[in-house]
Amino acid sequence: MPRLYRILLAALLLTLAQLTGTARAGNDNPIVLVHGFLGFGPDQFPRSGFLYWGGYGDLAAHLRSYRGPHTVFTATVGAIASNRERAAELYAQLKGGCVDYGARPRSAGTADKAVQCWAADPANNPLGYPPALYPAWDAGHPLHMIGHSQGGTTIRALVELLEHGDPQAGNGDLYRGGKFGWIRSVTTISAPHNGTTLRDAVLDILPELRSPLRDWLLADLANWELAPDGARNFNAWARTSPRVYYFSVGTVATEAGATCCNDTDRTIAPLQNRYYQYPRNDMFTYYKTYAGEWIVPSMLQHGMGGYTQDAPGRVRVDAAWFANDGVVNTNSMRAPAGHPVRDFDGTPLPGTWNFLGNYRGYDHFDILNWPNKGPPAEPVYERISDILFAL
Repeated sequence: MPRLYRILLAALLLTLAQLTGTARAGNDNPIVLVHGFLGFGPDQFPRSGFLYWGGYGDLAAHLRSYRGPHTVFTATVGAIASNRERAAELYAQLKGGCVDYGARPRSAGTADKAVQCWAADPANNPLGYPPALYPAWDAGHPLHMIGHSQGGTTIRALVELLEHGDPQAGNGDLYRGGKFGWIRSVTTISAPHNGTTLRDAVLDILPELRSPLRDWLLADLANWELAPDGARNFNAWARTSPRVYYFSVGTVATEAGATCCNDTDRTIAPLQNRYYQYPRNDMFTYYKTYAGEWIVPSMLQHGMGGYTQDAPGRVRVDAAWFANDGVVNTNSMRAPAGHPVRDFDGTPLPGTWNFLGNYRGYDHFDILNWPNKGPPAEPVYERISDILFAL
């Protein structure tokens, strides 16, 4: 009898060990993917077959099936809107209703934009609005949110408004606050929590070219929240909630200067100084023109890999900012300055940023699997999925 018992126990343990990730998961809350600055939704380029989340592949579909099935939504928010405005759009798109931008002045990115609406109840939709993604959303039906680039700061704005509201923006549902527990976790990927020095490079590379991007940067130059000075103001407003699990991922596609053999593009930077950073061979070609020590071909203005400034009253930018992924400085991706942060040790803690590390060799869009010779993104998202569904 004892021998039979041991055999049955061993069989039971083997069966438990072979269960799928879904069966072992601590939750199965849906995931929402939020794109970054100048990003786009899954239906905006249907003929091309190109997706923001995956390029010619589909990272959302991968997350749905990886140890799944899981529910994964792909949101669409303003390409050049502020974090607050994008948060308002995200809220309406998920919960249903029309976007309420509040009483505050709208930015150039949304000033002339028609208000969008989504139907919470498809059976009661006389105006034919697109269906809301998750009308059941509340504290009893929370969400995991993953944001790339500005998508990460957009989610942080949404958490702040959900929990604390903003009476000065009006009495709309989003601005009343008190919605604690609606977001289970926030994961940011390559997010400019403390801003990016890219703007300085863009304005020097394109001194005469008129474009929506350049016009918008110039329109709100002093307080642009994706630059270090604007990010400082945003970080003072968008708090880290003690109720939410936060995770962050960094990407870096530059290397410290060396006389040889550091996998950087020697055509762009044949002579290097070990104090500065230089673009890797596998970085997207256009980023290489401003990601290194100098903006190429001018050699008169430092690029992201060498740009510093310490003007009074401004955020100090020093050598810690040099490493970057071609769009965002790597040190900015870890956590908002002044907010609690720790290196992830396998045990998630709420109310603090659990930093998952810097992924070397990934530029800003390698992490989305956009066509390039960089490493694949799937392992990063699989790791995130394992963590989120075990919470």
